[in-house]
Amino acid sequence: MEFQIGDPVVHWTYGLGKIIRLENRDVSGATVLYYAVKIGDMTIWVPADKNLESRLRSPASETGFKKLIAILSSPSEPLPEDGRERRLYIQQLLKDGRAETLCRAIRDLAALQHVKPLNEYDQALMKRMQTMLVGEWGFVLSISPENATRELNRLLTSSSGA
Repeated sequence: MEFQIGDPVVHWTYGLGKIIRLENRDVSGATVLYYAVKIGDMTIWVPADKNLESRLRSPASETGFKKLIAILSSPSEPLPEDGRERRLYIQQLLKDGRAETLCRAIRDLAALQHVKPLNEYDQALMKRMQTMLVGEWGFVLSISPENATRELNRLLTSSSGA
């Protein structure tokens, strides 16, 4: 997967950004291409190595994003009861960098939240994941973050039966 300057991308941890520079860097005697990605007010450098596809991806298409929205209102899957196990499980899931995985994790944590209060880590993770999703949602469907957030909350509430 190759990106060009100006391409919108989604980073698996930080969300929607834009490629602002390409740079070859010497790393342990080998030349490695790096993408400079501007996300909000920060710039991160992402190596174009074998792990690139799990770190950066193009935003979903409009059609693809509508399929992602359907995941949010689909039945949830149970998460581990133990907070530590749940944290490790979700971290492992999210490593693939896929939007589908992000939506499933949000859906499943939201369902858990309707059963019992989330711990501090789960709350922070949920907020970060929702921020990432809302950023991409707004970009792909050309809606405001407020409208995307409102629709996300509506879907998560309706899918939980609350």
